[in-house]
Amino acid sequence: MLIKGCRTDLAIEALEFSKQDNISELSGVISKTENLSGFEVTTVEIKTEDAAEKIGKPIGIYDTIVIDALARREEDAFSRACNALSDCIKKLLPQNNNAPALVLGLGNRQITPDAIGPFSCEYLLATRHLIDKEPDLFNNWRSVSVISSGVLGQTGIEVKELAKGIIEQINPSVVIAIDALAAGDVDRLCKTIQLSNTGIVPGSGVQNSRAALNEKTLSVPVISIGAPTVIDAGALLSQDTKTPLFVTTRDIDKDVNDISRVIGYALNMAFQPNLTPETIDLYLS
Repeated sequence: MLIKGCRTDLAIEALEFSKQDNISELSGVISKTENLSGFEVTTVEIKTEDAAEKIGKPIGIYDTIVIDALARREEDAFSRACNALSDCIKKLLPQNNNAPALVLGLGNRQITPDAIGPFSCEYLLATRHLIDKEPDLFNNWRSVSVISSGVLGQTGIEVKELAKGIIEQINPSVVIAIDALAAGDVDRLCKTIQLSNTGIVPGSGVQNSRAALNEKTLSVPVISIGAPTVIDAGALLSQDTKTPLFVTTRDIDKDVNDISRVIGYALNMAFQPNLTPETIDLYLS
């Protein structure tokens, strides 16, 4: 989304840009910051249509977690990041702990900055088939289905079409869409994770918008999870570029793998509250 000449998918940045218009207190928006497991979490809640229009984001809740401690390899940073992200996810999930969930990994796994979705799915525990076959053993587990959707150029199918077909078959109570995002501030690249209960428009951050995935289009609540892996070069050069040009980090391979692992593990812990990073290691080994 383009805001004040800067392309960003992050609600926290959209709010910052709006405040540059000398709006000291934007009516219809609540912003607060707290600490979860040693990580800073900022929640932006957009409550009115007027505020949504000014900020350029739909009405809803947006949590942004700063995970720079993970990049610095601080002690226990991975497990603490998983706990913090898991707590944020739990707040947005349906209250019924047994309600089935569908996870969609969006993006192209062959392009590293766009591979957050597919890579996260590799760390997820799919349980729907286990519950169907062994209900006595897995009666306390939430039913989870996982799919990496690919991109239109690979499949010839819009993600929305694919999602609607799956939803008709498995009837989930919630859809989790994981995707790479674009940031407006280079310091947030691969150092933040955003969650939202408003859904997502795949590709919007890099000027390649596809059909929206939200409760209106899928008839199911949609939670989006993403991390910024690219920044518009125009934001760095302070000028408009004639062709879309995006920049990523030097260590993008490591960064994407680290973030994807945190997202996957955190979702497992949110879906199955008895799991820990250590027990997830055992299930995935």
